[in-house]
Amino acid sequence: MRAPVGTIAAPLFPTKLPWVNATGGQASTIQRGKPMLVEFWDFCRPNSMRTLPYVKEWHERYADAGLRVIGVHCPGFDASRDEDAVRAAVARLEIRHPVLLDSELALWRDYENEGWPARYLFDGHARLFDYHYGEGAYTETELAVQQLLGVEREPLGPLRPEDAPGAVLAAPTAEQAGAYTGPYEAGGVWAVLDGVGVVQARDRAIGVSAELSIGEPGAYALLEHGRHTAGELTLELGEGVRCLATCFTPGLA
Repeated sequence: MRAPVGTIAAPLFPTKLPWVNATGGQASTIQRGKPMLVEFWDFCRPNSMRTLPYVKEWHERYADAGLRVIGVHCPGFDASRDEDAVRAAVARLEIRHPVLLDSELALWRDYENEGWPARYLFDGHARLFDYHYGEGAYTETELAVQQLLGVEREPLGPLRPEDAPGAVLAAPTAEQAGAYTGPYEAGGVWAVLDGVGVVQARDRAIGVSAELSIGEPGAYALLEHGRHTAGELTLELGEGVRCLATCFTPGLA
């Protein structure tokens, strides 16, 4: 069982792991007096990608007030284990905060982390102040950041209807290995893709189609519904494309 919040000290960053967007060795140290938000993520995980815009914006909004945002990239697929691919993804996604490349999950184990995404907010004494697993709780996290920094401002609004505080969500179909064709229920459909080529996704139930050209490995949104929807998915891969998983995201009930 995890110890009570307020009694857990931030684990030290392993000294031999590489960083992106870090200069002068500052990112690898625990800086006393500065609150720190640590986000475990993977650019091939749809739920990490859906959370990423909030994390990026918190860095932009609060870095000058003293918040340190640290991304810890931990691969869940072979396609996201290659460090060059991670560096390319950080550049493509326009991530400006420091990112630690934890390819062998060393820091993940130190945190006893339980999944993607996961965020840990530490106070200025490097003690755990708040944490959250999975998507959601964005307003709660931002208000906790403001409390530590001693600032007040309007929190970010929800980027999606399902992100709104109090939104009631329906459980989506479970993640499927590889390219999935068949019935599903979800607010959206994503695929974890690698290679170069074109993907065709068609939801026969409501007649939505999308074509996606793949040039970089990652998690790609194929279909987005306004709310929880039942449909029939056909996923066709062009030559040169590999699908590692088909993922379903929650929608409003």
